[in-house]
Amino acid sequence: MFHEKIIKREEIIKKILEIRAEHRRIVFTNGCFDIIHIGHVRYLYEAKKLGDILIVGLNTDRSVSIIKPGRPIISEEQRMEVLASLEMVDYVTLFDEETPIELIKAIKPDVLVKGADWAIEDIVGREIAKEVYRIPYVEGISTTSIIEKIVRHWSIIDGKLHVKGLR
Repeated sequence: MFHEKIIKREEIIKKILEIRAEHRRIVFTNGCFDIIHIGHVRYLYEAKKLGDILIVGLNTDRSVSIIKPGRPIISEEQRMEVLASLEMVDYVTLFDEETPIELIKAIKPDVLVKGADWAIEDIVGREIAKEVYRIPYVEGISTTSIIEKIVRHWSIIDGKLHVKGLR
């Protein structure tokens, strides 16, 4: 089952010791992963190809709300389960801070991965990882664009969802 992939920060540190003893390459990425879409899946697939173990640091609901007001749409529990259900993800762990720097310090990944929209100098933890990779996003696909499309094409009338312009 995929629930064993969801682990607390203290547990991930123990797991790291086991992984390092096996000389396996650790890849770390982080994000909100709100309304998971094909762009997320492709990004994680590419990240996994950079090593043996892919660890995803997931923003808690509280930390998402600080950096993206009005979000998340999907709860941290559900986001964790969806991420853990993906074959390429080995472990998911929450972080409640605005940045994952403390988690990155604890994990000390071989490879740190972020989206190509991040400038190298802005990637938190870049000086800790042995390597840093930026993975291109899928053009035109983002959680924000999905939300905008829903708002543009749908409305609630009498408590029910309707396509705008139709009744």
